[in-house]
Amino acid sequence: MAVDWTSALDRARAHAPFLARALERRPELAELLAQGDGEVALRAAKRVRERSAASALRDERLGLALVLAIGDLAGAFDLDKVMRELSTFADRALDRALNTAMNSRVPDAEPSGMIGLALGKHGAGELNYSSDIDPILLYDPEKLPRRERDEPGEAAQRYAREVVRLLSDVTSEGYVFRVDLRLRPASEVSPLAIPLSAAITHYESSALAWERAAFIRARACAGDIAAGEEFLDHIRPFVWRRSLDFGAIDEVRRLTHRIRDQHSGPSVPEPGYNLKLGRGGIREIEFFAQTHQLIHGGRDPSLRSRGTRAALDALAATGRIGEEDARALGESYDGLRTIEHRLQMVGDKQTHSLPAGDALDNVAQLHGLADGAALVKHVQDLARPVAERFDALLDEDRISVPASAPHVLAGDAAEGDVPAELVDRIAGWTDGKYQALRSTAALGAFEAIRPDLIASISGSPDPDAAVVRWEGLISRLPSAINLFRLLEARPGLFALLADCLTLAPPLADELARRPNLLDALIDRTALDLPGSVDDIVARMGRRERGDDYETRLDRLRVVTSETRFALGVQLIETAHDPLDIAAGLSRTAEAALQVAVDAAESEFALKHGRIAGSELVVVGLGRLGGGALTHASDLDIIYLFTGTHEGESDGERPLGATLYFNRLAQRVTAALSVPTAQGALYEVDTRLRPQGNQGPLAVSVESFARYQREDAWTWEHMALTRARVLVGSDAARQQVGDVVTSILRGERDADALRDDALKMRTEMAAHKQARGSLDAKLLRGGLVDIEFLVHLLQLRHREALTPHLDEAISQLIETGRLPGTIAEAHSLMTRLLVGTRLLAPDLEKPKSAAAALLARQSGCEDYDELIQRLHEARRDVAATWRDIYGETLEIDE
Repeated sequence: MAVDWTSALDRARAHAPFLARALERRPELAELLAQGDGEVALRAAKRVRERSAASALRDERLGLALVLAIGDLAGAFDLDKVMRELSTFADRALDRALNTAMNSRVPDAEPSGMIGLALGKHGAGELNYSSDIDPILLYDPEKLPRRERDEPGEAAQRYAREVVRLLSDVTSEGYVFRVDLRLRPASEVSPLAIPLSAAITHYESSALAWERAAFIRARACAGDIAAGEEFLDHIRPFVWRRSLDFGAIDEVRRLTHRIRDQHSGPSVPEPGYNLKLGRGGIREIEFFAQTHQLIHGGRDPSLRSRGTRAALDALAATGRIGEEDARALGESYDGLRTIEHRLQMVGDKQTHSLPAGDALDNVAQLHGLADGAALVKHVQDLARPVAERFDALLDEDRISVPASAPHVLAGDAAEGDVPAELVDRIAGWTDGKYQALRSTAALGAFEAIRPDLIASISGSPDPDAAVVRWEGLISRLPSAINLFRLLEARPGLFALLADCLTLAPPLADELARRPNLLDALIDRTALDLPGSVDDIVARMGRRERGDDYETRLDRLRVVTSETRFALGVQLIETAHDPLDIAAGLSRTAEAALQVAVDAAESEFALKHGRIAGSELVVVGLGRLGGGALTHASDLDIIYLFTGTHEGESDGERPLGATLYFNRLAQRVTAALSVPTAQGALYEVDTRLRPQGNQGPLAVSVESFARYQREDAWTWEHMALTRARVLVGSDAARQQVGDVVTSILRGERDADALRDDALKMRTEMAAHKQARGSLDAKLLRGGLVDIEFLVHLLQLRHREALTPHLDEAISQLIETGRLPGTIAEAHSLMTRLLVGTRLLAPDLEKPKSAAAALLARQSGCEDYDELIQRLHEARRDVAATWRDIYGETLEIDE
């Protein structure tokens, strides 16, 4: 809209008595505004002559209220600027009041030990035009400035009372802010200022869900800011719980209903409608955002925005809510807040309700509308989309499960078909042997899901195994009440959990060890593939103030475990092609390596410094290098470093380059493989490094190149065909890539190459035999033989030199080196390999449901067709083997 200062001033004088009086009291500001100098007027409003704090703050408040209102009405200042300026002034006012209160008794004292926390709209930087502020005042008895005869508690209360008086008292000059301290812990009985230790104890032990919501927007704004930030860091686990408190969802539901039940005004926009508390009002938008933040923000720090619009945008960016929902709610929020400000400009009153009659017309005309009817229509249009979305708030996070997913649903077994011994066994869970099922509330929650639980176990392919896994899960829960309530509320999650526990033994075992992995399935992104490596790194490696090395590693382990678990669930739900699951597992491992290296380097440098011109490089081989892991894959890696052996680190305890990078590599390996409270992530295999286990863990790129040129065996060059740099700068990636390419493009004796490859494969077949009929990797004619075919052709012809096996096969087919059947065989067997790692870990035919699922994943109608196609694929590989190696490959039928 066009900026119109004249219209704004006219409307203010005609329809807002408070602004009209302010224009008369501050003629110098009125003149600047009439000239259209809004920013100049804003600066002038903040310049007040030095006098008492009470007078100076009131003077500044009036000037700001006037300039911001006229700038708002003129269209020169947007809502965000108005709210930000008001909130920043509140920070200054509270800080000055704290300093003034302390200096009145201890002249020139620094405000150490006295903290002002901004909450609510103040904390979010979204203060109303005529808003209260809702701070919490804390103090540290050890640091608080006070007179010698004053007790710390007595001094803190005196300061708090003086702060309230300085800001809230109405004088001939007006007031600064109404101060509401009721958000402090136990406000009915507690003093105005709370000792830090008491506040920490409260939030760690007895705070309620609404207090968690309040602290979403908390920040240190006045007094001892550093101490305030330290306090907020300390209670961060209370606000942002890493492992979802399932009971919080019940509390959220109660709060949701309470918002509407406690509001007695009109439910739709009309005279008397409350813009803040009414149906479709501002509070519902804020609560919509905060509910999702509470549920997901512990696991995703990107959702911890204090501002309402920023929170909505972050929720949309991460897929927690729809982009259209975020847009609609954000636009309604801005619109409703703007009308709220208009109401408050009229008489500088903290009001939120639409008036009636002439007063309604007056507000409408202040806003630039024709009459009250137009204003009501405008508010109706703003509130409607909010009400619709708030009605469905608790459904927003329901999991979207594919219709074709192989769930073991409650209806799969008729009640009369359930074996009596199964019913009795499950009934026995309530006899007190499980701690999680001893409370009355937990037993009640269990009874609500017991029928579905019995039916799902009975209908599973192996009821005995399923009931054992459920018992393992329950035995590890301190309380089962939250889990059972969540399963009752979310049938989709119940189905996913039942599938994990009945179809995929490795997932069931992992979940039994770590029940908090269920958190990965609580929202509608549960069945989405992970993003790019950079996206995953951003989630794993996000740092927060106060994080130490172990905290960073714990976050790495948690996110990695949850991502791998979610990918496993996606596999058994047939949400994605197993090839896409394999790629997702590989991206996850690559991201974990990058974060582990970054964390280990930072920690190592604290003591040993860094080596200028050198860096650690991690090269992936095997399935990791090829970008197609399974849930059982090791990480085959080589550690290299750039620069020379002569380098030395610049830290307090310097190390030579070789020792430096070998110790650093050990730390990286430990970060990924050493079990902690959060579990181990991967088995790391470094045996493919130069000289294998006899050689150093990390060697220079130069040494690596020399070894590969002069001493490496043929099998090492075959392994090098799948080398891919996973961690390193662009320059380091280029350097190592050039070395690998030069080695792979070297000339070789074709007969010697063939003989070496045949010898290696024969030895492998003798020492690593297939473990079962579904061992797509080691069965003759399986994936290992395909790899030997591809690597021989890559080295012999110096072409198709890509670490991704499927791409290499495609290129070799294009050049006529391989028949098209090999691509089909490779895809079939890779899908089978990925699937069997969860559904048939013993590599023999699983129970019927898992067998059918394996077939579906592999693109077959049933298990018999899968076995037939596997035999055909192996025969195709054997035929190609004979053509290329000139040797018969025996395939068992």
